[in-house]
Amino acid sequence: MAVTLAELAHRFQARLRGDGTITIRNVATLDAAGPQDIAYVLSPAYYKYLSVTRAGALVLSENDAEHYPGNALITANPQLCFARIAALLNPPDAIAPGRHPSATIDASARIAASAWIGPQAVIEAGVSIENNVFVGPGCIVGRGARIGADTRLLARVTVAYGCLIGRRCILHPGAVIGSDGFGYAKDGERWVKVPQLGRAVIGDDVEIGANTTIDRGALGDTVIADGVKLDNLVQIAHNVQIGEHTAVAGCVGVAGSAVIGKRCAIGGQVGIAGHLQIADDVQVLATSLVSGSITRPGVYSSSMSVEPVKQWRKNAARFRHLDEMAKRLKALERKVQKLLT
Repeated sequence: MAVTLAELAHRFQARLRGDGTITIRNVATLDAAGPQDIAYVLSPAYYKYLSVTRAGALVLSENDAEHYPGNALITANPQLCFARIAALLNPPDAIAPGRHPSATIDASARIAASAWIGPQAVIEAGVSIENNVFVGPGCIVGRGARIGADTRLLARVTVAYGCLIGRRCILHPGAVIGSDGFGYAKDGERWVKVPQLGRAVIGDDVEIGANTTIDRGALGDTVIADGVKLDNLVQIAHNVQIGEHTAVAGCVGVAGSAVIGKRCAIGGQVGIAGHLQIADDVQVLATSLVSGSITRPGVYSSSMSVEPVKQWRKNAARFRHLDEMAKRLKALERKVQKLLT
């Protein structure tokens, strides 16, 4: 696909500077772009590439535009504009409807004529698959599950029985939706499995990364609301609820019955304990441990930054004596107060 720079400016409401007649065919990084590519500046750290880039045009903020004299689309949110240009120039492959001969499809499944069922896929009894759904190779859709229109299940995705997937979702390879939650009751030295009787319910416009797992609810449902984005290797336990337009980075673990609000951003390797609540508009920085509820919007962190190991060992040793040191400091403050009075 090819469009002129002027067409891009009009479509995405950016201010055009320079030659609007040039043809743009793709997006690229500043250092790899050619004359028919468009690139953007993520931060001032990339200004060093502005004098050498061969890009036909750049997407820039007003501040960035002062550092580059060439063709540009100037906008308040360059990253968003660039993402939309990338999507326009690289549309997903059109779905060719049909059923691969090697797919196993129960006769009671309701599958839209516009859907594609790929090789070695398994579609069980009572499944509903709506218009323009893509079911990739090796996928399993369990009995009674429903897949909403325009959703794509890429290779080896499992949607367990009774689970609901909304419209326009993308499930990347290896994602598992609706496996049993980790629920056990203690019987002496033994663990007795607690039946997991709920579902996993996924809203519209959700993207779920490779090998991410979302457990079904124990009694009620596990609910992932509209617009949520989950990275690769995320574990969502039973009865978790995640609010609209929250983003969760890779290797996050969310324990059972935690409730995460709307528009949150959870950094990589964050651990979230069960049965707590996180308010709307919370950002949790990478590797933090959330062990209690967060009731106010804001940015939170509990992890320590990397430092030379010798310094880290000293600090770790001192940390073990923190309570003792606090008591000694308190006693010293009392003595000073007596001397002053």
